[in-house]
Amino acid sequence: MSAEKSSLISEDERERLTAARDRIREEFLFSREHRPASTGKGIHHTALICRDVRTTVEWYQNVAGFPVTVLFENRDLAGSTHFFFDVGNGNCLAFFDLPGVDPGPYAEVLGGLHHLAISVPGTQWYGIKRRLDERGIDYMLESDVSIYTRDPDGARIEFIQDPLGEMYGEETV
Repeated sequence: MSAEKSSLISEDERERLTAARDRIREEFLFSREHRPASTGKGIHHTALICRDVRTTVEWYQNVAGFPVTVLFENRDLAGSTHFFFDVGNGNCLAFFDLPGVDPGPYAEVLGGLHHLAISVPGTQWYGIKRRLDERGIDYMLESDVSIYTRDPDGARIEFIQDPLGEMYGEETV
């Protein structure tokens, strides 16, 4: 943990949080062979809000490299566009705009999106980095596997080279 992060809490508070995490791990985390099967088949889509459909389509398709697959009117608001991008492995990232509604600036809040991490193979990762550089889009490299950037509406997006089901060498599934 970096000095900056560790300074956010006292050492006593960190020890308390570590003990709580250990108790949760003991109660709920089971080895793969003893873990109950998931009731889910996967994430059908994650839906975010955008200000401008064209800007969002251009960024996700031409910068991130995720082809737009469908656009139609959103069932919840007349005139609103609901659209989807193929992010691989049968998964979609969806957006809709809210004509006539001012959603305000993007904010990371409790219950909201902190970041969306999308696994990409190394060759594609370097292509995304190159396109960000070409367009002068700010990003941060982390641990030589992650590119953190913001989409046109401010949502934090992570392009990560770790394969699905793995994070920093740890299995996540």
